[in-house]
Amino acid sequence: MFVALVPVLLCAVCLVRIGAAQYSSDQCNWRGSGLTHESHVRDVEQVYLRCGEGSLEWLYPTGAIIINLRPNTEPPGGVTSRLLACLRPRANSSGASVYVERAGRLRLLLSQEEQAAGRVRCFPLQEGALFVEAAAPSDIGRRVTAFQYELVKSEDVARGESHLPPASCRPCTDEEILMAVCTSDFVVRGSMQSIEEDDGEEQAMVVVSCSRVYRQKRSVFVFAGERGHGPWTGRMKIPRKCGMRAGQEVWQEEEFLFTGAVRLGEAWLGCAPRYKDFLQVYQAARQAGSNPCHIDTD
Repeated sequence: MFVALVPVLLCAVCLVRIGAAQYSSDQCNWRGSGLTHESHVRDVEQVYLRCGEGSLEWLYPTGAIIINLRPNTEPPGGVTSRLLACLRPRANSSGASVYVERAGRLRLLLSQEEQAAGRVRCFPLQEGALFVEAAAPSDIGRRVTAFQYELVKSEDVARGESHLPPASCRPCTDEEILMAVCTSDFVVRGSMQSIEEDDGEEQAMVVVSCSRVYRQKRSVFVFAGERGHGPWTGRMKIPRKCGMRAGQEVWQEEEFLFTGAVRLGEAWLGCAPRYKDFLQVYQAARQAGSNPCHIDTD
């Protein structure tokens, strides 16, 4: 497969016209249409995105797009070798295949079938740029290739499941709980309502009802009631290897402090102590002057 792709790319470079560089208006997101291309020319368009996360939407894809991803701020020492670029296709994404391109060589990252299945894929940022190649149109229907992307540190994701936050599947220590309150993408207080599973996924989904949202990176928790009234609700993922299964008993009457990370718009559960246990840990640290940050427990 890989050997066959190389001459395809080299021939394409010989035949196509390289389009003028196009920049997104905010350097994070890009939206374009293949209808702007001349029908007799296969364009390869350069897109430059300099942002930690964003999205791409390509309507009626024709030709190809080369997407150059870079962080909005340079890592310490200018080293990007520890960064991964993770892509999550939109549910209806179709019409193009996604490759990683480096020095004229292509490696398939996401086929159209994998996009339709919602597969998330990551690659080392230093490996190269994204080469998104439109498939030959089979009909005149509306086709859209769309995905979210996020740049993450390689040490912040799980080995073997490169888009997932690491999960130790063990209770957090007191020190880890206090630090999670300060550094997590979300911190909410609430109870578990149910556990859901998808046969095609390696993760379970924990549905929670929240009485308080202290912080969230994205709107992964929303009001359950009308016009902003009522409790908050949301879903958090956790690897199945941690033992969460649909149908098992959940502690609806027990309050927890849920913390975790947000990856590509999805919440992943991290430390989740019982709220009463967290209060004991937090109050003891506050009296000792060792709590790393403040949270309103009133």
